[in-house]
This record gives sequence, structure tokens and C-alpha cells, in this order.
Amino acid sequence: MEDAPAQRAARLLRTAHRMVVFTGAGMSAESGVPTFRDDLTGLWARYDAAQLATPQAFQADPDLVWGWYEWRRTRVSRAVPNPGHLAVTTMAARIPDTTVVTQNVDDLHERAGTPAPIHLHGSLFTPRCTAVDGHPAPLPPDTEAPPEGSRIPPPRCATCGHPVRPGVVWFGEPLPEAEFAAAVDAAATCDLLLAVGTSGVVHPAAEIPRVAARSGATVIQVNPQPTPLDPVATVTLRGTAAQTLHGLVSAAWPH
Repeated sequence: MEDAPAQRAARLLRTAHRMVVFTGAGMSAESGVPTFRDDLTGLWARYDAAQLATPQAFQADPDLVWGWYEWRRTRVSRAVPNPGHLAVTTMAARIPDTTVVTQNVDDLHERAGTPAPIHLHGSLFTPRCTAVDGHPAPLPPDTEAPPEGSRIPPPRCATCGHPVRPGVVWFGEPLPEAEFAAAVDAAATCDLLLAVGTSGVVHPAAEIPRVAARSGATVIQVNPQPTPLDPVATVTLRGTAAQTLHGLVSAAWPH
């Protein structure tokens, strides 16, 4: 944290009053959580995302799709929050008016101590009924990860008997309306948005940092690679989430 951009980012963080932390796949990479495309490994490598992550795929072969998502969920449940997740929790404690918005479908923010992050793309840990109202369904029992390529029949809703589906946003589905509206409102009214590990290309979620910038907020970006968000970022820190955020917190609030 010796360079000028890092010191400037620490000063901006220290003086923020209303913050949004917007996280993407890079936030969880150092916890060993791959993107869903990168999770097509082993026996799953014969499929592509379009065969497993659409409503049509679930309708055509629910056992196959549920089996992949259960394989992913049980593996993610054994991942551990990294120092980046813990740093976000520390930031929220220092800046009480903080909203965490994530594109990730894991629960690592929650397990790191961040209460009620906004999940724009749903969560592996919030299955729901396929009935019209999509009411929540209980999680399956925590078991060992099923073998790669396993076909697992989805459970039936205890209330209505409809099949239960993963609680994620699939290709061709809109983002959850209430969550997206809350994220846009938080971005439009914050004075600092911290974008971490997001490619900035998955829309409409990628508009969140741009909403903040258009509304006059400062945008700090943490990413090891250039992204389309570079032009709207006041400060860009090239590095991984775990290392950079830990150092940012230490610089902003030295002991």
C-alpha cells in the first residue's frame, strides 16, 4: 500500500459516509470458488453452460441440472471466506451505512459476517419452488459432494409438490426485481462505490458502478486486469481481492 493510488483509495475509504461494495467472481476466487463456466470440469466438461444454466435445460432434464448445482453447492459450502471477505465486513463495521451487492451465488459474504448482502444473481443456498410464486424451499441436507456427472432428481416442495429448482438467475431470466432496485438505489445515493473482482461486462448488473459514477459518487476498482469499468473508476488498484482489500483496510484504519 505504498503507491499513491493505494494511499488515495485509503483516504477515500476513511472519509466515506455511505458506501456500496459491489463484488464479482474475483472476490471469491481466492477461496477456491470457480465461476460456473470454470466449474464445468471432469465429467461435467462434456456440457456447456447453456446446457445446464437455463430454464429450458431444467425443464428438459431436471435431474441433470439439479445434479450439477448440488455438486457445486456442496463444494462451495466447504470453501472458507478469504481475507477479502473479512475486509469487507470490517469496512461495513467502520462505515455503518454500507450496502454489499454481489454477483456471486456463494454465501461467503454471509459467513464472513456481512449481514444480508444483496444477491443480484441469486444464491446456491436459496432454492425455491418452481410454482408461479417461486416461494423459498428448504436446503437439501448437507452431504458429501456427489460424484461428478451425477444425475440427482430435484426434491419436491413440501407445500405444493412442485419440483424445487436452484435459487440462481439463469440465462434468459431477469434479475430479481426487488434486489436490483435496491442495488440501483444504493448506488445512486452512495458517496463511494468499491467494485471488487468484477469483469464489468455482465449486464444489467454491470450498470451498478456506472449508476454510482453518474450520481457523483467516487468509484474505487480492485481488479488484477483492465476492465470496462476503468474509465469510470476514480482509483483502480491492480491486485487480487484478498491481498488488496486487507491492505486497504490496514491503510485506511491503521492500528
